[in-house]
Amino acid sequence: MKRLGGVCLAMGLMAGGAAAAEPAATGLRPDQAAFRGLYKELVETNTTLSVGSCTAAAAKMRARLVAAGYPEADLVSFVPPQDPRWGGLVAVLHGSDPKAKAILLLAHIDVVEAKRADWTLDPFVLNEENGVLHARGASDDKAEASVWVDTMVRLKREGFKPRRDVKMALTCGEETPETFDGAEWLAKNKRQLIDAAFALNEGAGGRLDAAGKYVALNVQDGEKVYQDFKLESVSPGGHSSTPIRDNAIYHLAAALVRLRDFDFPVRLSDGNKAYFEGMAPLTGGEMGAAMKAVAADPSNAAAAATLSRDRGWHSMLRTTCVATMASAGHAPNALPQHAEVNVNCRIFPGQPVADVQQTLARVIDDPAVKVSLVPPESPTPTPPPLTAEILGPIKQASAKIWPGVPVVPVMATGATDGRFLTAAGIPTYGLTGFFFDAAGSNAHGLNEHISVKSLMEGRDFLYEVVKLYAVAP
Repeated sequence: MKRLGGVCLAMGLMAGGAAAAEPAATGLRPDQAAFRGLYKELVETNTTLSVGSCTAAAAKMRARLVAAGYPEADLVSFVPPQDPRWGGLVAVLHGSDPKAKAILLLAHIDVVEAKRADWTLDPFVLNEENGVLHARGASDDKAEASVWVDTMVRLKREGFKPRRDVKMALTCGEETPETFDGAEWLAKNKRQLIDAAFALNEGAGGRLDAAGKYVALNVQDGEKVYQDFKLESVSPGGHSSTPIRDNAIYHLAAALVRLRDFDFPVRLSDGNKAYFEGMAPLTGGEMGAAMKAVAADPSNAAAAATLSRDRGWHSMLRTTCVATMASAGHAPNALPQHAEVNVNCRIFPGQPVADVQQTLARVIDDPAVKVSLVPPESPTPTPPPLTAEILGPIKQASAKIWPGVPVVPVMATGATDGRFLTAAGIPTYGLTGFFFDAAGSNAHGLNEHISVKSLMEGRDFLYEVVKLYAVAP
């Protein structure tokens, strides 16, 4: 992560009136229609790295908190000097017990790029079709960011008196941490603003079966570590009319075939072990039996192979590394003098980054291919424990919204800003309450989406959870 030389913090930096709520949609309660207006405003504020502005989005959300009655002293806007568009917001609702550590509601408001020509609908306009909302950021992560702002507004307007402080941080840069990451910066430079007993973040939702039936609500206990490596080869080059075997592209091509055919060994953490144990009876059949077998014995190769037919479960069982970008040669009529490939790894919690780098070099087994780490080196925190104090409110709120649906821990195969907070001593758990089928929301891809039903149920669920945590002893 590139270090920030400094960040300008200011209270009350960005003001303005809250946008009017969207007219009530058919089937929505008045409070849900108002929330949809907030969500629409955030989704339709472009926050891509190329042309968007997190600062503008944070200002709009801040205006809603001001309209709800938050004083200036409880709202802190931060804008990095590198780019005025990368700003964020921290807000606090004060509790009655100054000795009780706060809870933190974390969400990033930046989104990945989206090319209009590739999408069926405009990615920066919230569109609804057949009860499904489409837009860039519709799920990742403006759904939860909107819920957190809405929750803070509701608590304030209701006159809710929490026992402990409830803090919220909207940050920029989660999708492009090599440029700037607001959560990392806050953890390292303004810890007091976000210091908390624990944080709730993106990273886990709920699973629907093919018929749309609720299978399980997941809570994230740990996540894999994001790390890029560079594979690089050089060769003498020369005229393409007289080729030689010592070709930088050929060296890399052979290396990538070996990498493609290699699987890291199966590993179990508390999170994915509990997931497979919990999902086995819910899944049933061959896959359910394989889950039970792997949870009991991770060396069961046959059971692991069965589970690995599902790409998500394959990744949940091990470290994965995959080629994502390539560059080679300098002219179409010349032998390449240089070739390189970016290999993106999602490292199993607890596995050292250096160990993965050594494994890549061993698997490639070619001295002509250099394997180097692409900075920054990601932190590798130990997953936080899922204690009764954490799980209790989740199960209580879940039973109210989705009676009979089990709560199942899960280890996320992706990476979130939770890695920075957990490493800094703020245990961070992924929890959204947004349910999807096996195909997911297509976050980062084309036509990202979330159903209105899932969004509204997740909103109600998270609101209940926050209130339970806020008054807990």
